[in-house]
Amino acid sequence: MKVMFTPKEYAKLLELVHLGLHAVAGRQGFDPPAAQRYAELEQKLFELATPLGCAALVTIGSDGRLAPSDQLLDDKRLQKTQSEYDNDTFWHELVTRLADRDLAAEQAKQSLADTGAPAIDADARLRQIEDVYWDEFEKNDLANVLLLRGGRG
Repeated sequence: MKVMFTPKEYAKLLELVHLGLHAVAGRQGFDPPAAQRYAELEQKLFELATPLGCAALVTIGSDGRLAPSDQLLDDKRLQKTQSEYDNDTFWHELVTRLADRDLAAEQAKQSLADTGAPAIDADARLRQIEDVYWDEFEKNDLANVLLLRGGRG
């Protein structure tokens, strides 16, 4: 199979590889197995940069392997996409974890009370709790978040 790319298409492919590895590696760097899984493919794609007219997007890294160049790393559009991804991931994780915690506390209270009341519809209740957090964070960002160190005070 032979695939043909224009330099513009190939540059977009390199951008996707860069963004994808950012999503996979996150803040852990490229040592975790998840990131290593894609290392060979990344190198193959970087090796094609010069023949496909995109040499400026690749450089030789300190370890001797091909790496994204400063031109690719400093691309404002890509930085904005990464920032939006990171921000979106943060908020979704925060809401999900807080809602999971609150639901577990409600379920534990109900279990301990043993009132004979029907069990909580966990999925519906989880969505309700998440909606409350989304509303709060959309209105106030983190202004009302308080961390109690050393326990639940």
